[in-house]
Amino acid sequence: MTEISVNVDVLEENDLVAKTIREKLAHRKILALNLLSSPGSGKTSILEKTLERLKGRFKCAIIEGDVQTSLDSERLEKKGFPVILINTGLGGGGCHLEAEQVASAVEKLLEDHLGPDSQLDLILIENVGNLVCPAEFEIGEDCKITVLSITEGEDKPLKYPVAFRLSNVVLLNKLDLLPHLDFNMVLLKSNLANVHPKVKVINMSAKTGEGFDEWIDWLCEMIEKKKSGA
Repeated sequence: MTEISVNVDVLEENDLVAKTIREKLAHRKILALNLLSSPGSGKTSILEKTLERLKGRFKCAIIEGDVQTSLDSERLEKKGFPVILINTGLGGGGCHLEAEQVASAVEKLLEDHLGPDSQLDLILIENVGNLVCPAEFEIGEDCKITVLSITEGEDKPLKYPVAFRLSNVVLLNKLDLLPHLDFNMVLLKSNLANVHPKVKVINMSAKTGEGFDEWIDWLCEMIEKKKSGA
């Protein structure tokens, strides 16, 4: 039996494109965040409230990834910021965004929507609802943010460790439902610590606005760091 060792990263081409995106955005001092979650976690609702809080403070744009439909992008467009929609299902049901798709969207944002001299501060990328594949693909982001709803249970960090291990922040959403659920917050925090001991966790509710001050403070700090070149 002959053993053949293949030491080629299957994501190498994707990562090269992601590196190009990151360099382009760094040159223009634009912060890019990649938001991951399961379907129904409240990711789009969080983005809606985030955009409301940032309006008048920073210039933002959204890249919306979804398998089909424009439902989420239409919701976000109502907030008055540019939105680029990527339907991954048109190519066969893609369960995640890839760097090549994001590169085209970034190009469209910078050239068609904003112009070469734009002072864009932030690009929010809403990835396809899925905690598996999107975590594996770099798409030129500065940070990954994972949204976890308490309705999903305490075990998700253990079941999908890559998404949580690579995240800079975990947004623990739907805290308004806590009194109505059999949910163990201590166990969840322990599971998160086992996967990523230093991850920042923000308890929040997109319905009530709880936790958004802390989230927006962190976001503004990151934008300012990017603008200063820190």
